[in-house]
Order: sequence, then C-alpha cells, then structure tokens
Amino acid sequence: MSENKSSTDEHGWTPIKDGALDVAAIRADFPLLNTPFHGKQMVYLDSAVSGQVPQPVIDRMDHYQRFEHTNVHRGVSTLSQEATDRFEEAREKVRGFLNAASSKEIIWTRGTTEAINLVAQSWGRANVQAGDEILLSAMEHHANIVPWQMLAQERGAKICVIPMNDAGELILDDLDTLITPRTKIIGLIHVSNVLGTINPVKEIIAKAHAKGVPVLVDGAQSVPHMTVDVQDLDADFFVFSGHKLSGPTGIGVLYGKKALLEKMPPWHGGGSMILSVSWEKTTYIGLPGKFEAGTPAITQAIGLGAAIDYLQGIGVDNIAAYEHELLNYATEQLSKIEGLRIIGNARKKASVVSFVLDGIHPHDVGSILDHDGVVVRAGHHCAQPVMKRMGVPATTRASFAYYNTREDVDALVGGILKVKGIFG
Repeated sequence: MSENKSSTDEHGWTPIKDGALDVAAIRADFPLLNTPFHGKQMVYLDSAVSGQVPQPVIDRMDHYQRFEHTNVHRGVSTLSQEATDRFEEAREKVRGFLNAASSKEIIWTRGTTEAINLVAQSWGRANVQAGDEILLSAMEHHANIVPWQMLAQERGAKICVIPMNDAGELILDDLDTLITPRTKIIGLIHVSNVLGTINPVKEIIAKAHAKGVPVLVDGAQSVPHMTVDVQDLDADFFVFSGHKLSGPTGIGVLYGKKALLEKMPPWHGGGSMILSVSWEKTTYIGLPGKFEAGTPAITQAIGLGAAIDYLQGIGVDNIAAYEHELLNYATEQLSKIEGLRIIGNARKKASVVSFVLDGIHPHDVGSILDHDGVVVRAGHHCAQPVMKRMGVPATTRASFAYYNTREDVDALVGGILKVKGIFG
C-alpha cells in the first residue's frame, strides 16, 4: 500500500484515502477531465489509446522547457550536464519501474512500434534466415505483426500463429508443438488492446526458453494496469509507450537483456552513438547509446519519468485493484443491455470492454456517444486479425483507467441506450 500523500506534493503524488483511491482528488489533477466537452462533463473512456496526462507531469515538462533545456551528452556546460542528469534519471526510473537489472538495458525509442521495429531490424536481421519461423499470437496489435512480416518477406521466413478461442484466450495446448526447431523468436502481447485478455506470458516464456527461443513481450497495455517485473517474467525483450502510461507521446522504451543487446548491431546511425568516425570505419559506443542516434526526446523522457513517479505515488497495485472493480461493474451493467455483445470474455482481463450492438455500426455508436460527451474508440483498433477471428468487422471499445468512476460507466450505459433509441 502506498504512503498517503497530498495532491500538492512536489512529486505530484495523489492521496490514498482510507486504503482506497481518492478518485475525486485524482481527477482534479487532470485538466482535460475538467474541461467541458460538447457542453457536457467529459467522460473519457479511451485510455487504451492514450492515457490522460496529469498536471504534475505537464508541469515537469514545462519546467524543463523553461529553465533546463539544452541538448544532452554533448556539452561541458553546467546546463548540459544537468540536463543529462535529468535525462538519465528518467532512464533509471524506467529501470526501477520494470525491475530491470541495469539502466543499460533501457533503450529510449519513440514508442512501442519503433521498439519492435528495432528488434526486428537489428536482432532479426542478424538471426532470422530463409526457412525460419517467427511465432506470434492470434491477438497481436499490428505493431507486433507488420515488422515481423516485413522481416519474414525479406528473409524468406514464415509467420506462425498461436490460436485463440471464442472467449479471447490463447490456446496453449499445442504450444510445445508450435515451437519448432525453426522457431527463432516469439512475439507476444501481454494484454490485448481489443479483448483486455491478460496473457500468461511468464508460462509461455518458460516454455520458449526450454527450447532456446527468445520472447519479445508487447507491454503497451500492461504497464498502465499492473506491476511488471521483467526479471521475474524472464522476458528477453519488453516494450511499451509513454503515452499509455499517463505520459507524453513520442517516447517509448525497449528493455532488452544486456547479453542480447550487446550482440545486436545498431539500427540507426548518426551522432551520439559513435566512439570514432573515419572515412574507413565507424566504431560505436556501448549500451544504451549505440541504439540512440541523434538528439533524443529529452522533454518526453523526463515527462515519462514524472508519469512513473505519479503512478507509483498512487501505487500500481492500488490502481490494478480499483480498475478490476470498475471492469466488473462495467461488464455487469453492459451485459444487461439487450442486443449488446461483449467481444472477449477471458477469465483474466484488464480494464477494456469491446462490444457490438445488433444492427448498429460501431462508428455510429462512437459518434453518437461522442456528442453525448462520452469518448470511446470505434474501429478495428489496429488489430484486424483479431476482428476476423471474432467474426466482426469492428467494435466499440470502452477502456477504463484509475481516474474513471462508476458514474462514467453509468454515462456510457445511458449513452448506449440513447443510441438504441435513435436506431429504433
């Protein structure tokens, strides 16, 4: 349980009230949640696409831009050295957040997508050959499909798929058979952005490692909702994006085991990642710098560090427990609506509910809810194979965070009933 803090604490921590989240105090930290939207109180139920950013994170980035800004790793000035310290402190916060063994295992990227591409283009090109197999799950986001398809096409490799059942759970009975001597890597989403399914990644990683196969875990949807320990999972690679975590866009993380990263060639070349350059040869610096060519997203990295401070001040386990209760309430209330079908009923879920309404397109549902002040997502959610497997072209998705309330769920239900009334 996190220590009680004031919402005006210098670190931006928000109070825990009587052992539970003080959601009213938390909501006060989010400017957008307190801004009129179509003349109504905003109900933001789209955190799976981007979490809202609290004022302490905004203030920290603003302070850097106003009073600390210069480039990092390049200057002897006090300003440059202090900016470098702030930048590397943020990296250390990520290391602690994931319980990585070393900050050298934390590589800054623009987000989950770039992190996966880095592994596919660096590790993949060095290890995947014609006839090899890349094993992915049936519920992957496009970000963990397309880079591997590009690599497979280039190298003459094959994409194989772990199937899932109608509830949206992976079918692991034949996993030992699916992992063949040709399998070079497994790409696995930790939490489905469409179904909310929490996959048993630790179990899958153990089976993969028993056959000498590394695993990349897409943690974009898990880190906002649960404690992640990459050493406990024994993940070889783990990736996530800052904006899912109540941080800024344009910043993400690749965690990789040091032994793997050290063997991988750089993906991008340029300034900051070199030891020496001549017309004949370039030599590279060590980790993590060899993967961070050019000027990094300094403000965003510092902002992500502040977002981690904020979430840890609340307590990630506290967030997980609260969101679980909210998910149960939302599932119960939505299930009462005639003609509404929830897509994805896994036994272990994060706070995501995707649904379809009989005879009404998800885009129409989303548009009408929007004008009623309820922000949701409608479409294929960058997961078209999931849509095909579940037999729907698209869904409406409501995704909940620690700043949502039961009243938000009630507003969603009321909005859906209004949609049904419009369409008769």
